[in-house]
Amino acid sequence: MEERPPADAPPPVRPCRTRVRELPEVRWAALATAAFLPAFPLDLAGAPAWLWGPLYALCYAAGGWEPGLAGLRALRERTLDVDLLMVVAAIGAAAIGQFLDGALLIVIFAVSGALEAFATRRTADSVRGLLDLAPDTAARITPGGTEQRVAVSALRVGDTVLVRPGERLPADGTVREGASDVQQAGITGEPLPVDKGPGDEVFAGTLNGTGALRVTVDRDASASVIARIVAMVEEASERKAPGQLFIERIEQRYAIGVVAATLALFAVPLAFGADLTETLLRAMTFMIVASPCAVVLATMPPLLSAIATCGRHGVLVKSAAAMERLGAVTRVALDKTGTLTEESARVRGIRVLPGSGLTEDEALALAAAAERPSEHPLARAVVTAARERGLRLEPAADFASAPGRGVRAVVTGHTVRVGSPATLLDEAAAPPERPGDPAPLTGGDDSVRMAVTDGCPVRTAVAEVEDSGATAVAVLVDGRPGAVLAIAAPLRAGAAEAVAALGRLTGTPPVLLTGDNKRAATRLGEEVGITDVRAGLLPQDKVATVRGWEDAGERVLMVGDGVNDAPALAAAHTGVAMGPAGSALTLETADAVVVRDELAAVPAVVTLSRRARRLVAQNLVVACVCIGALVAWDLFGHLPLPLGVAGHEGSTVLVGLNGLRLLRTSAWPGAARARRRAAGS
Repeated sequence: MEERPPADAPPPVRPCRTRVRELPEVRWAALATAAFLPAFPLDLAGAPAWLWGPLYALCYAAGGWEPGLAGLRALRERTLDVDLLMVVAAIGAAAIGQFLDGALLIVIFAVSGALEAFATRRTADSVRGLLDLAPDTAARITPGGTEQRVAVSALRVGDTVLVRPGERLPADGTVREGASDVQQAGITGEPLPVDKGPGDEVFAGTLNGTGALRVTVDRDASASVIARIVAMVEEASERKAPGQLFIERIEQRYAIGVVAATLALFAVPLAFGADLTETLLRAMTFMIVASPCAVVLATMPPLLSAIATCGRHGVLVKSAAAMERLGAVTRVALDKTGTLTEESARVRGIRVLPGSGLTEDEALALAAAAERPSEHPLARAVVTAARERGLRLEPAADFASAPGRGVRAVVTGHTVRVGSPATLLDEAAAPPERPGDPAPLTGGDDSVRMAVTDGCPVRTAVAEVEDSGATAVAVLVDGRPGAVLAIAAPLRAGAAEAVAALGRLTGTPPVLLTGDNKRAATRLGEEVGITDVRAGLLPQDKVATVRGWEDAGERVLMVGDGVNDAPALAAAHTGVAMGPAGSALTLETADAVVVRDELAAVPAVVTLSRRARRLVAQNLVVACVCIGALVAWDLFGHLPLPLGVAGHEGSTVLVGLNGLRLLRTSAWPGAARARRRAAGS
């Protein structure tokens, strides 16, 4: 017999995570930086050239060969990029003795290229890692009724597979036989497991609960929801923003202009008999002062400082580009479960029914005692609520669990049923099938049937709980309805304030995008101040909504936490993931991760990003004015090389120091207010 892994064993993990040291760009950038760091002080201290010269040479070779080679290949395709321009400028600087300037240019661009390569590779890793949600094999039922273990890729539409309790579903399909609860939050965003029975749709990668299911395969593995999520993330990640395309066009023109101007400054004077050394010196001075190094540093320090400040306050922003995009958003879309609400469900209310003779504590204690052996998330919520109240839980006997219906146990001599109101109350109201048969719940008499008919308190209580956006759980004692529990994921602290702050920042009210039902989503929207609620959305629906806004000219900030949010995070102008509970793919796809799970950090980081963007604009003005002045001096006058280098580096230091202002603790929005509150207490 073939040995089968335990049903609750996690899916095999594929070695798909790229390590930093595995990337050649990172290794070359590290070598260039390691050579530059000791050479820099030796050069400034006036040490002999044989000490720092080889180190500079190693820095040039390690950091410059790859962009230089890429630039030459681009030339072969009749394009010119700034990377090649920087390598030429660095070589030109070295040719006239300015080794430090050239090495600095090399290090800056080598490190930038390494960061870009690492980010790109990790995104690809995270997309491949999503496939680990689906199992590698499935138990296919043959026409003869026997079980055959096959690869998931071998499943075809129409096949029947057996999914045992605790296993992940291998394919999208329809339940043919059996009943169970399926945790599908990763696909639909629903916070609680969904009861599944014959005729219900299920998705690959979702986790089966306590019952066995026979599922008819409706889609090939390549067309499953989980596979489509992977494809959408890849497609959205490859789409270039209009700003990026604009920068690439400017880069081409700038690079061509500088090269043309440098060649003209060298060739034209020579044609009229100018001195070779003086002409070369002037052209190289122009190449140095016109290089975009100052512009690059004018942009990076404010953004990097903002990233560091965010990190100190529990927000991981993955790149300077992401930090810049955060400040440009014009619309915010938020997921519900795990974003506006907490991940874990809790008992939000207890409605004791008239005539039950129970108090709230007695009803909760009986329900928790019956639910304690169960592993269902709703059961854990009931048991947790009882323990928080300090209630004594009596031992339960004759425990039985029915998927989709609930649990049954004998507690202190009473038969207690806890589960779905629709199922339990219908069973309680049903008369015996024929004379002499026992009633389903040791009751079934006229008084019970009257208690559960429409318009009576039990139905009213269930309707009120569901209208409030919570899940209703019925508690029956000896066949009589005793209480209705309201279970829901609690709202995050400060959710309403964060929603209001995001609305003020963007000038547009935030929108709620969720896979939950309309009633629960609308209720939560009312609590946090969101009027535009779009419920019942699958991942592709969220992506279509986000792309519709993007195509209309909006810059969308998507905030989510589940696998179902990953495609929308990738499609949006900027994505923020709520962690650490968020899925691995979501955390990798997002531009920023709120590590401490504080929703108030989202408007704070948007505010900080806007401050950084303002500093970037200031720095760019300073850098462009300095570069323009130095270039004009060199073109229309005689700019000494030492003065040109001093002016160029001086402007770089100036804009760098200006950007470092965001490293201060007071730069974080709300920091001053928090200090005042602390002082007042």
